[in-house]
Amino acid sequence: MSVIAASLAERVPQLSLRNIGKKYAGIEVLADVDVDIYAGEVLALLGENGAGKSTLSSIIAGLVQPEPGGSMTWQGQTYCPASPGAALESGIGLIHQEIRLLPDLSIAENMFVGRLPTKFGKVDRAYIESEAQKQLDRLGLKVSSTRKVAGLSVAAQQLVEIAKALTLKANLLILDEPTAALGGDETEKLFLQVERLKAEGVSFIYISHRMEEIAKVADRILVLRDGRQVAVHDTAQVAVRQLVSEMVGRSVDRIFPEMAPSQERVVLRVKDLHCREMPLFDIDFCVHAGEVFGIAGVVGAGRTELVRAIAGAAEQITGTVVLDDLAQQFSSPNDAIHAGIVLVPEDRKQQGVVVEHAIEENLIYGNTDLLPNKGWVSPAGLRSFALKAVSRMGVKGSPNQLISSLSGGNQQKVIIAKWLARNPKVFILDEPTRGIDVGARAAIYELVAELASKGMAVIVVSSDLDEVLGLSNRVMVMSRGRQMGILNRGDATPVSVMELATA
Repeated sequence: MSVIAASLAERVPQLSLRNIGKKYAGIEVLADVDVDIYAGEVLALLGENGAGKSTLSSIIAGLVQPEPGGSMTWQGQTYCPASPGAALESGIGLIHQEIRLLPDLSIAENMFVGRLPTKFGKVDRAYIESEAQKQLDRLGLKVSSTRKVAGLSVAAQQLVEIAKALTLKANLLILDEPTAALGGDETEKLFLQVERLKAEGVSFIYISHRMEEIAKVADRILVLRDGRQVAVHDTAQVAVRQLVSEMVGRSVDRIFPEMAPSQERVVLRVKDLHCREMPLFDIDFCVHAGEVFGIAGVVGAGRTELVRAIAGAAEQITGTVVLDDLAQQFSSPNDAIHAGIVLVPEDRKQQGVVVEHAIEENLIYGNTDLLPNKGWVSPAGLRSFALKAVSRMGVKGSPNQLISSLSGGNQQKVIIAKWLARNPKVFILDEPTRGIDVGARAAIYELVAELASKGMAVIVVSSDLDEVLGLSNRVMVMSRGRQMGILNRGDATPVSVMELATA
């Protein structure tokens, strides 16, 4: 027995799971999970989309009831929460990857919603605003707790979700892709906060597809594949290649495809772009045919705001957008789409899909002009269009399946497939692999290279610096809404990018 294993054997676990499983409509999605979680540790939970991570987390957090025959104990007592509220009462909280804040309430109200303290018969606003501000300050989020959530960036909303959990004084926090929308600085601040809470005895279950984070933040690792527990490592210092092999059952290296040189022809030129709404200042760049143009910067740099402005989703813009030597004036995203510019948005659930509708319906939104019979939507025409799109991207699902039932990776493939059908001139991907497993990431990387090889101009925005550097022919670095510099592939390194991003 190793020294680590021996020390674990001498400790009493906070949470013990034995023979935990779950079936839906007779189909087994999780089975035979046996693991212990100790006070003051981070257990990383790894696996591809569909491996059972969300199901296991939901069982622990009281959202889903496990199959009979399994058992859980929490702090030495039988644990079987009937609801998330019951789990929270016990000291276990789940922070979802998909943000669930109420946009029209203030940050403080969101952090205390459902448990608002009162004073003299009224909500004690001074207390909730003060307590909320303390948590925001601890995470380095420089906003007032009194402002509304509406208008906050995805990254800022994610930090609010984390701050909300910290006000619960939970003893076990389940973090589902907590850094998916965070940049390097925000991620490091989160890790520091995790270390502080660990020292106080708080435990974490940490779900992430960012393999490079695991060795930094985790103490041990649980790997799931196809709903089964395939490995429990008593250290986080495990080779990435081994972990990926355990996750997918095959060897998958994170190797970016070979990127060909771009052509001389300029497809998109942005001249002296300003936008009060975003805000953006003095943006001036071009993208060539066959080029992957990366946009990097820390959270709040203006990356998403820039691509939304180019794609017609902003007002109060001055400057010029030139597409194939023709100056454009976009009053809406629809104008940009029909001109040949499409955007796969950062916020998949809110801006990319209609989760209550089927795959085929999502594929046709924005594409009715591509159907025969002058856009008349017939069931046969819709199904034929959808089958071709689904097949091209390898979406795991039938066209009439609800998109809400798909994994994040397959939802992203649906969005990409929708816009591929238009054969656009400029394809913009904002955080294309956020919350997506290693297998789906590789497929998207290959697609980016394929689009560029066919002469399309591709713009990639990502908080994952390795991703930007691995895919791009050139990288533009932004800071505070301004363009700080454009680096050629050979000159773009983590150091050179971050020097510009923090200047």
